[in-house]
Amino acid sequence: MPKLFFLLSGENESLPAAEVKAILEAEGYQYANAQEFDQVLRLEAEVGSVQPVQVRSAYTRVCALELFVSNANLTDIVKTASETDFKAVLHPGESFAVRINRIKNYADEAINTMVLEGKLGKQILDSTEGTKVSLKNPEKTFLGIITNEKLILGLKLTDITSKTFSERRPRKKPFFHPSAMPSKMARCMVNLAHGKAESLVLDPFCGTGTSLIEATYIGCRAVGVDAQRRMIMGTRKNLRFFNIAAEGLVLADARHLPFFKVDLVVTDPPYGRSSSTLKSTTKQLVQDVLASTYGLLSVGQRICIALPIMVNQHGEIDHMAKDLAGYIEGLGYKTIESHLVFIHRSLTREIMVYEKK
Repeated sequence: MPKLFFLLSGENESLPAAEVKAILEAEGYQYANAQEFDQVLRLEAEVGSVQPVQVRSAYTRVCALELFVSNANLTDIVKTASETDFKAVLHPGESFAVRINRIKNYADEAINTMVLEGKLGKQILDSTEGTKVSLKNPEKTFLGIITNEKLILGLKLTDITSKTFSERRPRKKPFFHPSAMPSKMARCMVNLAHGKAESLVLDPFCGTGTSLIEATYIGCRAVGVDAQRRMIMGTRKNLRFFNIAAEGLVLADARHLPFFKVDLVVTDPPYGRSSSTLKSTTKQLVQDVLASTYGLLSVGQRICIALPIMVNQHGEIDHMAKDLAGYIEGLGYKTIESHLVFIHRSLTREIMVYEKK
């Protein structure tokens, strides 16, 4: 299989790479030899697998066909480039440019990126026939990423813009609540839960509707439940604003869900607000909801849930996922992965992915 690499967002340490792998799994693409660098994921997969990543991913910036990996020093890079067959991807008459991105300050003293772009550009020009450099409007772009003291260079296949996510951030929506999850994180959670076109997604605490919106944008059907009428009305307003028709919005107790079957569950439960925790503790509410959603899923299907790690005024830590691990295992879920998202000094979201055994 071809070698690919993905330039990832630096917004979270572990979510971006996990999201790419989850998208490939959900869409049925095989991949092998996955290797994670700082903001880069390398793996072997069909070139066609790039398309669903482009359409679905929240935390991927660029997808590229890998050509070589070298130690991040000029001597090794020049040598490795000289052994690379650029004719295989750059044909007579085509124009190209070389762009080098540095992650953080890797190889900062060893490599000047502008000098390296020029050296590689000349090597590619000399090793191909009838090609030309075009810095303003190239037909093909060779992208190099300096990370973890390596240079990973390849042919750029696609850029991914994050502009649409900023247009759907919580304060841009007509109905706003301060606890609303960012659209990027909601999209990522749908991906981690293996949502795909036509699958039915349930959010038992739909709040302002962010997860429903993001699920719908990748072709899922979405159902939202909330115990507060104002949240249901607010979600309806937000869906209407983005011209989205959900499968249903239901005013109901998430502990007693009026459904028989869904394909995945994505949710961010309320943390410690008595008006929204159905007069229960957050921990008890989470237990009850995990139990009520379990029967809606088939073996191998997933729930992605954001659980809090909270620090009280005495410095005591309430690590909910850890505290509930035995209970969740006893229900019949297995833990697939966990990702930490810092919110503020007294709250960290832990994005948990569970799969029904």
